[in-house]
Amino acid sequence: MGSRAGKVWRTLNIWGELTEDELAELLDMDKKEVLSALGWLAREDKVELVNGKWMLK
Repeated sequence: MGSRAGKVWRTLNIWGELTEDELAELLDMDKKEVLSALGWLAREDKVELVNGKWMLK
């Protein structure tokens, strides 16, 4: 989980606001994997969902 969450975090850090589908495409990951990583990051208070797009806090 940690490595996927790290990839998602780094991608959001570079690209800014992205949807789950955009993250899945950029990272070549299943949407389920992306959502799992986003959930982990959200529990750690590292990301937030605004207007359908994820961003770093």
